Amino acid sequence: MPDPKEIIEVCGRKVSISNPGKIYFPQHGITKADVVRYYLTVAGGALRGVAGRPMVLKRYVNGAAGEGFFQKRAPASRPAWIETVELRFPSGRSAEEVVVTDAAGLAWVANLGCIDLNPHPVRVGDLDHPDELRVDLDPVPGVPYQQILDVAMVARDTMADLGLTGWPKTSGSRGFHIYARIEPRWTFTEVRSCAVALAREIERRAPVLATARWWKEERQGVFVDYNQNAKDRTVASAYSLRPVPDARVSTPLRWDEVPGCDPASFTIATVPRRLAEIGDPWTGMDDAAGSLDQLLERADQDQRAGLPDATWPPHFAKAEGEEPRVQPSKRRTAVAPAAPGKSYGASGRRRTTMPLIEIARAASQAEALAGLDRWKERHPEAAAQLQPADILVDSMRGRSSTWTRIRLNLRNVPQEQRPEQEALEVDYDPWNGLPDPRKNSGESATS
Repeated sequence: MPDPKEIIEVCGRKVSISNPGKIYFPQHGITKADVVRYYLTVAGGALRGVAGRPMVLKRYVNGAAGEGFFQKRAPASRPAWIETVELRFPSGRSAEEVVVTDAAGLAWVANLGCIDLNPHPVRVGDLDHPDELRVDLDPVPGVPYQQILDVAMVARDTMADLGLTGWPKTSGSRGFHIYARIEPRWTFTEVRSCAVALAREIERRAPVLATARWWKEERQGVFVDYNQNAKDRTVASAYSLRPVPDARVSTPLRWDEVPGCDPASFTIATVPRRLAEIGDPWTGMDDAAGSLDQLLERADQDQRAGLPDATWPPHFAKAEGEEPRVQPSKRRTAVAPAAPGKSYGASGRRRTTMPLIEIARAASQAEALAGLDRWKERHPEAAAQLQPADILVDSMRGRSSTWTRIRLNLRNVPQEQRPEQEALEVDYDPWNGLPDPRKNSGESATS
């Protein structure tokens, strides 16, 4: 039988917590009530990242082990003291999104199943001009964590040389984040252009370690994801819990802590004590807003040198001067074969020069990776010749959540040893019973 509701008082407001004993992190027995208490304990730091900003609700109503879904629109049934603001998206649509302003708001969204917090980089007073530039370091599979930290140090120095102060934090997942407060004088498009220029400069300074290439099949090392600065993109904010088994936290750091840091040491059990003992390393961030003038000049230099605008995410309108929005492997020759029973294969319906095969379509990344392990067991010789960049793990957009597709690029496997396309190891259909928008256009992935 479900636990009765628990009413807590926060900031003079009553917040109802439904099913407080519901297990959210089974590995450690962490409950919904524990998640609420965590956010109240770290509220000072967490609010620095979310207060006064519209927020996408990323809800895990069955805990971290369940499937999450995104909710842009604020629930119709909400307390009168929960603020909202209308946010317009590149699609032309709009939604009233939640705006957290105090610790009571943190408790309320945690009760909805929001394990992590996903605010936009704007404040309610000016929704058209971001006050943050966000650097998201996203490693390709197989990249050691130390390499990510090495790229972070390169990013710090690059940002400093271009007039910005970088504020580092663990992502709580595989990557690493660096934020910069900026003066809210530039549009989303201008901020993204600066992020592209920054990513390209980081790649120039560390070409073996980092890449600014959008297409996964071209990446090696750590991808500097400039598109996290496109409008409508959000990133888990500082002190966000993450939906991973050990309840890690996206934790702000001092720069002297970055080399050699262990992201597994920052969890729901350790971060509150750390915050109490050393304070918030991001104190002072709001007083360090920088200018984008040097990055805008660098972006102009790249354009004059003949570099096209970097690829935008698939659901954005094609920009003037943007490079071809087609994966290099899909620009010529044949269509990759489909798995038995499927209408399209690893390249969708597009033509490809690369020997791609599809391994899994799964509701979760863990299921997809388990399917990949089974494939490797059947094909050990081919598996041994795969490079990290040959394993393409795609987060695909479903109706209200994401699912995972795994493809393999067999370019490094001799042709006579390449396995044929087989039945999928995991065969999940997120569109089962719904109209499939890919029928006429092929699949597209979030990067």
